[in-house]
Amino acid sequence: MQKPARIILGIDPGTVIMGYGIIIITNNKACLLELGVLKPGKIKDNYKRLQLIFNTVSGLITKYQPTDFAIEAPFFGKNVQSMLKLGRAQGVAIAAAMRHGLEVTEYSPKKVKQSVTGNGNAGKEQVMKMLQTLLSFKESPKHFDATDALAVAMCHHLQNGSAIGKISKGAKGWDEFIKKNPGRVR
Repeated sequence: MQKPARIILGIDPGTVIMGYGIIIITNNKACLLELGVLKPGKIKDNYKRLQLIFNTVSGLITKYQPTDFAIEAPFFGKNVQSMLKLGRAQGVAIAAAMRHGLEVTEYSPKKVKQSVTGNGNAGKEQVMKMLQTLLSFKESPKHFDATDALAVAMCHHLQNGSAIGKISKGAKGWDEFIKKNPGRVR
């Protein structure tokens, strides 16, 4: 019996370049639907940039009807202004997903790289090459933001499709574990 397909939208947030990647999972096999970038940095007004991000994410959700939404968490940098702008971009992308009733899952850059390549310190080129292998596509996108977003979507699939991902969603602490598993306590 074939499982219903899942569609995962992955976002690499940014106010200059935002990457997006969409995959479909059928019988636990991932296939690429689309990847690309949005370049809000061409717009001078910061609020118009945020509106463009919101509208683009909403449009992708309307077009592809994803079942899952995953986004990369901002890494901590030294430039406070850059972090603020990145946080705003992430926030409006999350708001668009929530507006469409999607649950939001956030992954650190290190977790994304670890899931896709096995190395949390992998370079962008290495992540792209692994995605090309896993998803059987040849073209190299102009911007790594697109493959970064695709890696977020793939990370979400790998985290939710593995036994480790299922175990970590079980109990939220020892008290809950004991309540759910009274026969395992001595």
